[in-house]
Amino acid sequence: MNYLNFGPMMVSPRYIPLIIVLIIWTFFWKGLATWHAASRKEKAWFFLLLIINTFGILELIYLFFVVKVKNVRFE
Repeated sequence: MNYLNFGPMMVSPRYIPLIIVLIIWTFFWKGLATWHAASRKEKAWFFLLLIINTFGILELIYLFFVVKVKNVRFE
C-alpha cells in the first residue's frame, strides 16, 4: 500500500478527503466562534478558542451554550 510521507507521519491517501473535511469543519466553527467572542469583547474566550484545537467541539460549546446562537446565518 502506498502512503504519503509527511516526515514522521505517514498517511494513507484514502484518508486525505477526511482530513480535508476536518480542516474545513474546524476552520468554519473556529472562525464563527472567535468572531462572536471578539464582537462580545470576551478576550479570554477569544484566545482560548484561537489557541486550542478541538476539531470544533469547544467552538460548538461556546456558540450554542455560552452565546446561545439559535441558528447560523450567512449574511
